[in-house]
Amino acid sequence: MTNSPVPPFRIRVAPVTPFEQNCSIIKAPSGKAAVIDPGGEPEKILRAAEEFGATIEQIWLTHGHLDHAGGAEAIKRKTGAPIIGPQKEDAFWLDQIEDHWAQYGQPGLGEDCKPDKWLEDGDTVELDGIIFNVAYTPGHTPGHIIFYHQGARIAFVGDVLFAGSIGRTDFPRGDHQTLINSITQKLWPLGSDMQFVPGHGPVSTFGKERLSNPFVADRVTGYQGAEKQPANVADQKTAKRWM
Repeated sequence: MTNSPVPPFRIRVAPVTPFEQNCSIIKAPSGKAAVIDPGGEPEKILRAAEEFGATIEQIWLTHGHLDHAGGAEAIKRKTGAPIIGPQKEDAFWLDQIEDHWAQYGQPGLGEDCKPDKWLEDGDTVELDGIIFNVAYTPGHTPGHIIFYHQGARIAFVGDVLFAGSIGRTDFPRGDHQTLINSITQKLWPLGSDMQFVPGHGPVSTFGKERLSNPFVADRVTGYQGAEKQPANVADQKTAKRWM
C-alpha cells in the first residue's frame, strides 16, 4: 500500500451564498493563505480564515459567475489581497455580478469584480513558495480555469466537474462539447488518483468520475479507447446541475 502524498498546505472549505458554493481557503505552513472563489458572504469567509489561523494574501478565481466571484472585491478591500484569474474571456460575467444577484432576488449580495491579473493555460500561481498550476478549461464559461497541485494530488475545479455531474452549459457562451473536451483533455490526464474540490457538493476523484459519472465516464466519452455505450439519460436527468 502506498501512502497518500501529504500536501504542503492545509485546506478549509467554507460553503457560501444560497447556492452553497465551496469557497476554499488554502493555508501555507506560515499561515499565509489564498482563497479560491469567494462567491459572497465575505464576513463569513474572513471569520473562517481567522478561525483557521490563515492570513488571506491572494484571491484566486476559477470563473466569473456571481456565486464564485461576488465576494472578491469586498475581501480585497479588507485584506489588500490581489484578485488573480480567471481567464480574460470571463470579463463579461464579472461585469454583471450585481445585476445577476438582483435577478435572483438577492440585491447587494455580491459586487462586480475586476481582477488584478488574468491567467492563461500553463500559468502558475505561488503561495508562499508553493506552486500551483493553472489549466484553461472553458465550456461552463468561456474563461474558466482550474488550479491544481500535482505533488499533493489535488485540484480545485470550480464548476467544470462535480461528483456525479458536470457544469451547466446553457448560460451565455457556454458549450457542452467544449466542456467535455476540457474534462477529458485537461483533467483526466492529471491522473485518476487526483482528488478534486468542486465548486459545489462533495469532493471526489477523477478516477471515480471516469467510472461512474453519467456525463463523462469513459464508457460515455470513449476516453483512451474505451468502448462507448449509450449515455444513461435517466441518470443524467436526475444528476444535480449547479450554477
